[in-house]
Amino acid sequence: MRPESVPASVPMLSARNLYCERDDRLLFQSLDFDLGEGQVLQVKGSNGSGKTTLLRILCGLHDNYQGAINWFGMPIQRQRDDFHGSLLYLGHRVGVNRVLSPMENLRWACQLQAPTTDGQISEALERLELRGFEDSPCHSLSAGQKQRVSLARLLINPAQLWVLDEPFTTLDVHGVAVLEDLLVQHVNRGGSVVVTTHHSLAVNSEIQYLNLDTQ
Repeated sequence: MRPESVPASVPMLSARNLYCERDDRLLFQSLDFDLGEGQVLQVKGSNGSGKTTLLRILCGLHDNYQGAINWFGMPIQRQRDDFHGSLLYLGHRVGVNRVLSPMENLRWACQLQAPTTDGQISEALERLELRGFEDSPCHSLSAGQKQRVSLARLLINPAQLWVLDEPFTTLDVHGVAVLEDLLVQHVNRGGSVVVTTHHSLAVNSEIQYLNLDTQ
């Protein structure tokens, strides 16, 4: 939530003059953006342009960069607990343990954020059309079903900022529609999204575009 002392003109998340190299190759430089509540930032670029690296930088998982990242106008380094408590990151690799069931995976993941009941988890899995698979080991699920297990966290976690790396990968047409609906509901509640995807988003919200190929 926006702190009471922070004016409405201050963006929720902002980056200034970001610079990053990988393997002696420049990924991006002089990169700026502002993201407010209820907005979507869609990051585009060719393979190897630095999309995943940028998302990992924003989430504090990659520190080999220069520049400033602010949360409601303050450096994230000075408010890591508040920032990470407001963040949900889903990487491009499906974040599920193949040995555990969907229910067990989500119990473990949710313990890291906020108390969650089995009823809430079951409702999320049903919304993602995984009813009947709650207790099946994830290695028996298809790639799309594993992706849905990961996406179920979006229904459970109260995070204000979603950072999603290629979330539409492996989803069928109906899965895509379900995820688009989740994105719409999130931004309508004032949540914000940073997402890498080549998919044309059907979101009734302001979408900003950041193309790393032009950086």
